[in-house]
Amino acid sequence: MRTTLHAVFAALLLALLAAGARAGDTALAVIVPPGHALATLDTPTLAAIFRRKLRVDVDGRALIPVNLPPTAALRTAFSRAVFDLDPPAMDAYWNERYFHGVQPPHVVTSVEAMLRFVAATAGAIGYVPACRVDARVRVVLTLPLPPGFESDCTAPSQH
Repeated sequence: MRTTLHAVFAALLLALLAAGARAGDTALAVIVPPGHALATLDTPTLAAIFRRKLRVDVDGRALIPVNLPPTAALRTAFSRAVFDLDPPAMDAYWNERYFHGVQPPHVVTSVEAMLRFVAATAGAIGYVPACRVDARVRVVLTLPLPPGFESDCTAPSQH
């Protein structure tokens, strides 16, 4: 019974997200694989994960932050929403961290690549427009897009 209720709730949530997308969704969804240990997330913890200062979850499993390319508008929106910085402003941080043996987050080429990578990689955490969330991933945080940014909600996700 409990599993059925969870499935109904998940389906309802996805339907609401899809309806929001049709209404001009302006949110960014932080996503993880369905079985990920994170249930919810706050912005400071998300920033620590993407700065590679928090590297394991509560169960001791590796956290794998995933970014879009630095030139992607959605990455700029994410960086402004989480760090209040543009991606190029993070270069000095990553140059310094690199000399301490810390690599920046993995980069994928597109929103669809983000969905596929996160869905298939235990510990992965990424971001997509809320309208592109589907059953392959689970949302742990929703962030408003900063002023001047729009999510690309016209192209449906292709599996």
